[in-house]
Amino acid sequence: MEPAAIERLSFAIIDAETPEPRPYTGHQWEVARRLVHTSADFELLSLLKFHPLAVDAGLDALRGGATIVTDTRMAQMGIPQRRLGALGCTCVCLMNDPAVMVAAKQQGVTRARVAVDMALESAGKGGPVIFAIGNAPTALLRLLERMDQGQPAPALIIGMPVGFVNAAESKQALMAQQRVPYVTIAGRKGGSALAAATVNALAEIVLRERAEG
Repeated sequence: MEPAAIERLSFAIIDAETPEPRPYTGHQWEVARRLVHTSADFELLSLLKFHPLAVDAGLDALRGGATIVTDTRMAQMGIPQRRLGALGCTCVCLMNDPAVMVAAKQQGVTRARVAVDMALESAGKGGPVIFAIGNAPTALLRLLERMDQGQPAPALIIGMPVGFVNAAESKQALMAQQRVPYVTIAGRKGGSALAAATVNALAEIVLRERAEG
C-alpha cells in the first residue's frame, strides 16, 4: 500500500474504534486523531486538553507564516519542511546551539531553559510564534515563567513534555494560566513525536483550506 493509503486506512480504523459521541469534533478531532495515529494510544483521547481558542490560534499563526520553536531536534525533524515551506513557516530548535550550551554550563541550568530564553529573543520577530514542547518540562516551565515576567505570549503553546519529573506538573501549570492558548496532554504522557504531530495536523488543515480555494 502507498503511504497515503495506509494513513487513510489508519484514520478510518481510529474513527471506527472511537465510540460515538466522540470527545472532540471538527478540527479538534483532526488533531486528536493524528495523535492517536502517531502513538496508537487511545488513552490520549481522555488526556488531551485544548484551550478553547487553541485550534483557531494555531491555524491563524500558520496562515501568518509562523515560526515554530521546538525543544528537541526530533520534534523539529518530525515537522517536514515541505509542509512548512508551503505555508511560509519555519521551524527552529536551539538545543544544540553552541551559545546555548555555553550559557547553560555557566548558569548551571538545563539547555532547554536557556534555549527558551534565546528563542524568545530571536524567533518570530514581527510574526507569530508557536512553541512545540514535547520533551523538557524545564522548557515549558521557563516559558511560563517568562510570560509571568511580562514576556509577550506566543500565539500557541503545544505543551506535551513526557516523563516522571515535573512533566505532569508543568502541564498543570500550563492549563492553569489563561494568557495563551494551549494544547496539552495531562499527566506523564507526551513526547516530541506528539508535539510534532499536533503541528502537522494543524498545518494539514491550512494546506487543505488553500487547496480547496
